[in-house]
Amino acid sequence: MTDLVTQPPGTRTARRRYVTVCALLWLPPGLGMASIVLLLGERGMSLAAIAGLFAAHSLTVAALELPTGGLSDVLGRRPVLALAGALNVVACLLIGLGATAWLLTAGMVLMGVARALASGTAEAWYVDTVQACSGPDAELRTGLARGGSATSAALAAGLLLGGALPWLLGLGPDPGTRLSEATSGAVLPLSVPLLLGAAVQVVFVCYVLAVLREPPRPPATLRSVVRGVPATVMGGLRLGGRDALVRRILISAAAAGSALAAIELLVPGRTVAVTGATGSGAMIYAALSCAGFVCSGLGSHLAPFAARVAGSGERAVLVSLAAGAGGLLLLGVTATSGHPMATGLAVAGFGLFYLGLGVASPNENELLHRSVSSAGRATALSVQSLAQQLVGALTGLIVGALRPGPLPWLLTGAALLAGALLWLRPSGERAPQTSSA
Repeated sequence: MTDLVTQPPGTRTARRRYVTVCALLWLPPGLGMASIVLLLGERGMSLAAIAGLFAAHSLTVAALELPTGGLSDVLGRRPVLALAGALNVVACLLIGLGATAWLLTAGMVLMGVARALASGTAEAWYVDTVQACSGPDAELRTGLARGGSATSAALAAGLLLGGALPWLLGLGPDPGTRLSEATSGAVLPLSVPLLLGAAVQVVFVCYVLAVLREPPRPPATLRSVVRGVPATVMGGLRLGGRDALVRRILISAAAAGSALAAIELLVPGRTVAVTGATGSGAMIYAALSCAGFVCSGLGSHLAPFAARVAGSGERAVLVSLAAGAGGLLLLGVTATSGHPMATGLAVAGFGLFYLGLGVASPNENELLHRSVSSAGRATALSVQSLAQQLVGALTGLIVGALRPGPLPWLLTGAALLAGALLWLRPSGERAPQTSSA
């Protein structure tokens, strides 16, 4: 009889646990999103130094994306997720309490390692578990959609709470100053969201170790890991070259990364231009980001419905990416107008973009999971994430070199529309392959 510790849960239980893991995993980044740049500034970091710290984080994620995906496929999902949570605890503490450049750098690098370890691992656990319970043709889209909604909701809630906590600590007879004095400057009001994030990550690690059961794997030795991870990574890299459907998914992910880079670089400046002040512009951008996560979560929730209405997951991807491209085009045509109606259209375009990406992601990922086996699932998700990050970084350099105005929006909108048009010709939704990725 299978041991109760390793016996996989039923489909509904797996879905519920996957949604909980998504929420716990992404709430801490949401908490830190509103305050981390300001906190690093309070610690004496210049804007150039802060940019360098974020670059260290991004480069770490990009460098480890594929090896950590292979590690998840070789060692198992639960230990890799638990390690990611433990490293995030240390990273949040180092960034929240650190006062020197080397401590802050170590925190950002560790956060990048944790991000790479967690990338796709929880989703791979969910798909593995559902297919173990219900067979390779099990319905995946609903669970993936709910996980996406939980991720977006956690980011939105974390952003609001992380932005409110330092402000609340500044009310009254200066409790923030008393907090700083009581800790000899180690804990600032801006540190509190990150410290709360560390506490949430402790809960995440305990939850993962307690409930994420998976079938037993062959005992992993150092030699098997050293041999198995590179082979799995190479299989993931070859997957896009030999499978047309996976190639479409990777190109679509790259197009989405290009569009997200434009949003992240250009929208903050537009909000400052509309409000006329940096502080109020930052507040508006935080509110817009929260609304974007809500739209993305709503889109993820609607993904199964969109697939039923469109007739297939592939058609749903086509329509949703085209809608996202339409949102970017709205941002482009209103880029040089300060008219209130133009501002309203720009906000509508912003929401439409995130709604479209929210609908597309679960449908794309179900197609991906039906094209790979469990042995290479996390690696395939890592390849998808890497395509999005690398093209996003390249787009950021190009957009940053262009003059502000409609052109950057129109170029990235055209790229996303091209990603949508790839899905015009159906390839047929298939059962998963039996060979490893």
